[in-house]
Amino acid sequence: MTGLLVESAGPAVAVGDFCEIHSNDGRRIRAQVIGFRDGHVLSMPFEETSGLELGSLVVARKEDARVEVGPGLLGRVLDGFGKPMDSGPPLEAAAAYELYKAPPGPLEREPIDERLVTGIRAIDSLLACGKGQRIGIFGGSGVGKSMLLGSMCRHNFADVSVVALIGERNREVRAFIEQDLGPEGMQRSVVVAATSDRPAPLRIRACFVALAIAEYFRDQGADVLLAMDSVTRFAMAQREIGLAAGEPPSQKGYTPSVFSLLPQVFERAGKFRRGSITGFFTVLVEGDDINEPISDAVRALLDGHVLLSRQLAASGHYPAIDILNSVSRLSSRVASPEQLDAGRRLREALSTYRQSEDLIQLGAYVSGSNPRLDSAIRARPQVLEFLQQDIAGKSPLEETVSRMQDLARQLS
Repeated sequence: MTGLLVESAGPAVAVGDFCEIHSNDGRRIRAQVIGFRDGHVLSMPFEETSGLELGSLVVARKEDARVEVGPGLLGRVLDGFGKPMDSGPPLEAAAAYELYKAPPGPLEREPIDERLVTGIRAIDSLLACGKGQRIGIFGGSGVGKSMLLGSMCRHNFADVSVVALIGERNREVRAFIEQDLGPEGMQRSVVVAATSDRPAPLRIRACFVALAIAEYFRDQGADVLLAMDSVTRFAMAQREIGLAAGEPPSQKGYTPSVFSLLPQVFERAGKFRRGSITGFFTVLVEGDDINEPISDAVRALLDGHVLLSRQLAASGHYPAIDILNSVSRLSSRVASPEQLDAGRRLREALSTYRQSEDLIQLGAYVSGSNPRLDSAIRARPQVLEFLQQDIAGKSPLEETVSRMQDLARQLS
């Protein structure tokens, strides 16, 4: 053993396979193969390695690359192995799904043309999403990413929500379940959690357990919402594994395997013949730099991004969505022309105000010199009120669209 690595003579395994190390005190420590060196197998344990000695037996466990799934998963909290963490009854498996299968091909996907209602007014009005779309929620620490994700899981119109909490603090798991998700959201959700104190391979595995569970419900014909918090901590876990295996660090210490692993996760979401998986992925923006490597890579792979503003969060604006820097690439396919036109007018008013905000705050702007700006200033209180929402509130789509069109008429 060196650091996080276990080196063994055998068994006959491939990269990604699972092993079991039999310690001399009778424990069986699960590990995953991450590479080879000088004819030896390199693996990283999922569990505490105390008790390992020279000569401990290592056994291949290829069947561990599956997770047991079934309808009884709804309302349950699972660990990175797919086993219950709550005090509920044992799971009854209907099938076993592979964790690491390849994403579906491009011609196996259906066009995304059906709307997914999230219940969040700012998103349903100006960032309309479709069933099968992948959206990133970007923001620094403490700006409300998990809170927004919980609201979307609680109020969305999908049949099933699968939530992957990767690298979160221990206290945040229960807080997310009880406060953000709530009893209403938990009834039709499955939560998979691998907290920050768990080994890096287990944090990676937990993400793929959530993907396999989402694919099971999709194959039953359900529309699934897959929520992952957070992609950044998932990438950090893969960086840890890559550096231990001897990969050369590249951007900000992230190894090449990080950037090849991200599309393998994102591309498993989408709309298919029998169901859909809509993905919402939070991205922790380090130093509030939206162009840092993980944020930049994820933004390029997804179908849209919701950027949260620290300035709005500090002013008590919830959700703290920076509308002008957020985009849904499929809104033109799922929203009506009238909704798109109303959304364009609201964006134009927000942009016009922002361009002259310094002059307005200083009192240097003379009313009447720019009719469009005058209109944006008059309507600004109503626009900001429209974009804000109570944390526990849910906005029906009809009400959202009606209010947006009324605001747009005021801006004409």
